[in-house]
Amino acid sequence: MSKFNYAIKVPKERIGVLIGKNGEIKKKIEEETHIQIDVDSKEGEVRVSGEDALALFTSKNIIKAIARGYNPDIALTLLKQDYILELLEVSNYTKPSQIDRVKGRVIGKDGKTRQLIEELTETYISVYGKTIGIIGEVNNVTICKRAVESLLSGSTHAAVYKWLEKRRRKLKQESMEKFVEKNIINDI
Repeated sequence: MSKFNYAIKVPKERIGVLIGKNGEIKKKIEEETHIQIDVDSKEGEVRVSGEDALALFTSKNIIKAIARGYNPDIALTLLKQDYILELLEVSNYTKPSQIDRVKGRVIGKDGKTRQLIEELTETYISVYGKTIGIIGEVNNVTICKRAVESLLSGSTHAAVYKWLEKRRRKLKQESMEKFVEKNIINDI
């Protein structure tokens, strides 16, 4: 079986978070994914290698998530099936001079906007540098991404909240219908 490897750039201030106290975070990622991780803290480069391409992809995303500001515990949720990391480059949505302002729109006063979007979409959002990261189940990340992109593009907070709440009600209704349908079939 062939060995795969990737190099990932990690901001130097995030290297310590990736390694963890006494190397525990790095060790946990290696144990969970069966991937070898080599960290060059001077250059901010992390090399991952292994034989399982899917495990390598997962470990790469966990490291990217930590590099983009996520707490390692949240980054490790990427080990769950159907969980993904989506990174949005803020510069794709606005002029360089407006990056801080539009990031502020996503964060909101005292982090309230970010928190509300996270609650309504059951995702985790990280605003770090010039990127916005989203971690969660595939469908939830898609909804969250659309909401964040709307804010980055200038939609009002009220319009985005209204859309999210409508979307959430629809998902709950669909979930309830599937539950009822499954139980009716089981009763027959």
